[in-house]
Amino acid sequence: MLRAQGLSFAVGGKTIVRDAALHVDAGECVGLIGPNGCGKSTLLRMLYRLLPPQRGQVWFEAQDIWRMDARAFARQAAVLAQASAPAFDSTAREAVMLGRLPHQGRFAADSAQDQRIVDESLERVGAAGLAGQSMATLSGGERQRVLLARALAQQPRLLFLDEPTNHLDVRYQLELMRLVRSLGVTTLVVLHELNIAAQFCDRLYLMQAGALAASGTPREVLTPEAIHGVFGVRAAVDDHPATGRPRIAYWIDHDD
Repeated sequence: MLRAQGLSFAVGGKTIVRDAALHVDAGECVGLIGPNGCGKSTLLRMLYRLLPPQRGQVWFEAQDIWRMDARAFARQAAVLAQASAPAFDSTAREAVMLGRLPHQGRFAADSAQDQRIVDESLERVGAAGLAGQSMATLSGGERQRVLLARALAQQPRLLFLDEPTNHLDVRYQLELMRLVRSLGVTTLVVLHELNIAAQFCDRLYLMQAGALAASGTPREVLTPEAIHGVFGVRAAVDDHPATGRPRIAYWIDHDD
């Protein structure tokens, strides 16, 4: 569904992303992990048309995304960026209605179909009861649900998530990622917490200093050796007793 080859980006002579290649197949949830400042968000922005790569190409369904009309791409792919305060006050329902813009004509009023899709999107993420509330009054977890509903209102085939669990407590992290997996939408997600990535992703790309250092299933990528080499911490990996997925414990040795 999505394929990238040779993506590179530099600022002021400093390489941020170097020769990155990856793919996301239909139905997958693929995680992009790595330490702070390694280039994860920059790579993601090149994949969803926010940042033009200085080298390399990105294809969606065999089409170069930079040759696609922006609105046409937005009808296929939606983005949930890192959590932030709303730029202006609106109700949750008004915020979700913004997801219908790629499907509307210029200056068109919201149609009955738009209204129905917004209601369904809020319902799917368990936020129907928040529809009339101000975005400024919502908790971090509630706001992320509403923003996810906005992305769903675009009716995308591909969903990009940039650290969607950032600033959420552990329960909201688990709830949000469980919700994402239940939607059945192909997903590429940048994650900070390795155990969340191990539990919810089908495949992982591990990034280090602007380059993709490893890829594969969570069990293949999240080895003690790889974790120590990329994150600089010691790790022990076993099977989670409830999920059977890899579970990571990490610590710092005095010698590190």
